[in-house]
Amino acid sequence: MKRLFIGNLPANTTEQELIDLFSEFGTVRSSQLVTDIFSGECKGFGFIAMEGHESRAAIAALDGKDFKGKSLKVNFESPKAGRRGR
Repeated sequence: MKRLFIGNLPANTTEQELIDLFSEFGTVRSSQLVTDIFSGECKGFGFIAMEGHESRAAIAALDGKDFKGKSLKVNFESPKAGRRGR
């Protein structure tokens, strides 16, 4: 299972739209659209979990693709340097 980072999402993006977009390339195992706690709008990024070969196909097809007027950034999630549990 690979977790993908999806960036540069428009504020009006819904989690279902994100799932629909990535399900063209395989089964979406989980999704998380990061939203503002007060407005409920997308903060511009989210995460999708898919199988390895499916995730590579999604990256190849969607990275740089226009989505609602914005160019998507799609890549494997990378651990943040210096972050530790609380």
